Amino acid sequence: MSSLAEAVREQLMATNEHYQNLRKEHTRYAAELEKLASKSHLNDQEKLEEIRLKKLKLRVKDEMEMLVQQQARTH
Repeated sequence: MSSLAEAVREQLMATNEHYQNLRKEHTRYAAELEKLASKSHLNDQEKLEEIRLKKLKLRVKDEMEMLVQQQARTH
């Protein structure tokens, strides 16, 4: 991982409320996925929920990375 990208992430976490909210969302989705992963068997509803959470988590991660790239370009 680039040290510049890491520095930008830290700066955004400290100063950008939108980035902070995205990080909280990402963490919440990860925690919900962990709960599902701990089950030995998922029913159909849980499988759909797992797919939905993975998509949401990826969307949030992509948005966070876009913010990092935009901020890195200004440095």
